[in-house]
Amino acid sequence: MALGKVALEEHFLDRNTVDRVLGDPDELARVSAGGGVMPSYYEPIMHRLADFDGERLRAMDEHGIECAVLSLTAPGVQRLTDAETAAAAALAANDLLAEQVERRPDRYAGFATVPLQDPSAAADELGRCVRELGFVGAMVNGYTNVGDAEHAAYYDEPEFDVFWRAAADLGVPVYLHPRPALPGAGRVLEDHPEMVGATWGFGTETATHALRLVLGGVFDRHPDLQVVLGHLGEGLPAMLWRTQYCFDLNPFDKRLDKTLPEYFADNLHVTTSGNFSDQALINAILTVGADRIMFSVDYPYADTAMAAEWIERAPISESDRRKIAHGNARSLLGLG
Repeated sequence: MALGKVALEEHFLDRNTVDRVLGDPDELARVSAGGGVMPSYYEPIMHRLADFDGERLRAMDEHGIECAVLSLTAPGVQRLTDAETAAAAALAANDLLAEQVERRPDRYAGFATVPLQDPSAAADELGRCVRELGFVGAMVNGYTNVGDAEHAAYYDEPEFDVFWRAAADLGVPVYLHPRPALPGAGRVLEDHPEMVGATWGFGTETATHALRLVLGGVFDRHPDLQVVLGHLGEGLPAMLWRTQYCFDLNPFDKRLDKTLPEYFADNLHVTTSGNFSDQALINAILTVGADRIMFSVDYPYADTAMAAEWIERAPISESDRRKIAHGNARSLLGLG
C-alpha cells in the first residue's frame, strides 16, 4: 500500500488561457521562452495545467497523494504591471480554484494568488481567500513587476509589511515560488537559454530573494510568519553554513535577531518539489531538520511516479518519511 502523501507545489491554469496559448505558436514560443523551457516541452504541460479531473487525479490515485494543494502556475499575476488588472486576475484565479476545491474537498486545497502590485489589496485578498474560501495559504511567484517587465519589487521592502502581517495574523504560510531573474540581471545567462529556468536560474533567483527576506528583517518584524521554499530549499541548505560565516565577517549595516539556521528552525520550510535526490534530502534533514521538510511533486512540471516512488524508498527513518510525506504539511496547513 502506497504511503499517504500531501503535495504542496501543484499548479493549475485556466482553460481559456491554455487554449489561447496553444492556439498560437508564436504565443506558445513566447510563454515558453519566458519560463526558460522549449515549446516542445511546454505544450503537453499546458494541457495538464487546465485538467482537474483526469490525468491529475489518476496520478494522485496511483501514487498515494491524498491531497494536492493547488496554486496558479508561474509567473501568475506577478508579471502584470497594472495593480487593478492584477487584482482582477487574482480574484478570477482564486474563484476558479475555489470552485475546484469545493467540488473535491477530499482531494484538493488551495493557495491564494495575491496581487502584490498593491500590498494592501494583496493582504485583503489573502484574508478573503482564507476566511471565505477556506484556502490554506498563498503562493507568490517571485518578485512583482513594477512599471514594466524590466523593473521589480522584492518583498523585504517596507511596503510589503502589510501583506506579511496579514499572513502572520491569519496563521497561514506563504510559498515563495521561482520565476526567471530580471532581464537586466547581467550577462551571466546571456546566450544560455537552457540555464534561465528550473535548470539553474530559478534556484539562484529564489534563494537570493529568500535571503533578502531574512537579511531585510522580515522575520524579525513578523516573528510568527512562515515561508515555504520549494526544490529542497533552492540550494540554501547546502550553503547555509558558508552564508552565515561570511555574513558574520561582513554584515555591513544589517543587525539580525537570529542566525540563518535559527530562521530556518522558526520561520522557513522546504519542500521536495522537483528535487528527488537522496543526497539533497539528507543534507536538508541535517541542516534544517525533518520537521521543516514537506513532500511535493511540482505537477505537471515533474513526474508524479518518480516523486512518490523516491520518497517511499529514500534512505531515511520511517518516522521522518511519514513527517515529510504528510505529517508536517497537515500540521502547518491545518489539514484533517
